[in-house]
Amino acid sequence: MNNEITFKLNVDNLIMQSLREDISSEDVSTNSVIRSSKTGRVQLLCKQDGVIAGMDVFFRVFSILDPSAELEAYVKDGDIVKNGDLLAVVTADVRALLSGERTALNFLQRMSGIATYTRSIADMLKGSKSKLLDTRKTTPNMRIFEKYAVKVGGGYNHRYNLSDGILLKDNHIAAAGGVKKAVELAREYAPFVRKIEIEAESLEMVEEALEAGADIIMLDNMSTDMMKQAVEIIDGKAETECSGNVTKERVEELAKIGVDYISCGALTHSAPILDISLKNLTIIDK
Repeated sequence: MNNEITFKLNVDNLIMQSLREDISSEDVSTNSVIRSSKTGRVQLLCKQDGVIAGMDVFFRVFSILDPSAELEAYVKDGDIVKNGDLLAVVTADVRALLSGERTALNFLQRMSGIATYTRSIADMLKGSKSKLLDTRKTTPNMRIFEKYAVKVGGGYNHRYNLSDGILLKDNHIAAAGGVKKAVELAREYAPFVRKIEIEAESLEMVEEALEAGADIIMLDNMSTDMMKQAVEIIDGKAETECSGNVTKERVEELAKIGVDYISCGALTHSAPILDISLKNLTIIDK
């Protein structure tokens, strides 16, 4: 995520919102003890084993507050880190370091936690045909960061938002009047380059989706046995995705069924943060 245009178009505004959330008028704690500009240096320390993600976002917080800020990074996104590792050193105006600390760490800890959890599941799928997908079950205003972290951890992104692809779920199907009609309407409305995915909760719906010409069939909340039957019925005529009740404990079992994709909302809604701290602040320009 180190593309300058990406930051200016998609990221900077979200970081500014987070900073405004934390500093409504001033950082009264910092301003009470630091009355003038001083340059400081602080260490970024890892306190837990995991996968790092979000280093550019972490530093962007400080560079917004102090354009002269500098980062000396010893790791990059995707690296495995260990408890006790020195990850980076940040040099900037002390007021920027103190005021931006929590916001910067919130991004880095959250993104690294998602990357770590994703990597632990993606590793379980090595050697299988199944790809691990995220979902739209993301924290409001954090989707771009969380989906990026999934990719860093070795997962793949499902659609980014509702404008990104056609996924007809149970309520869409009910509103349209059935699977066949839903696919027909979607095919008629959408550009020809769009794939159409149908959510199926039974073998009957799988057969309907297949006959209607769905490109992807999502096997939703099915038992293992039913999913096996569904994959046999589809027989490569459409791509397959399993969803619903996808836990870390079930992933290897699901991969053996031979589905193309395994979507897991827990990657973004249940991953714990990675414990990382800013420590040992020193004033170098007194």
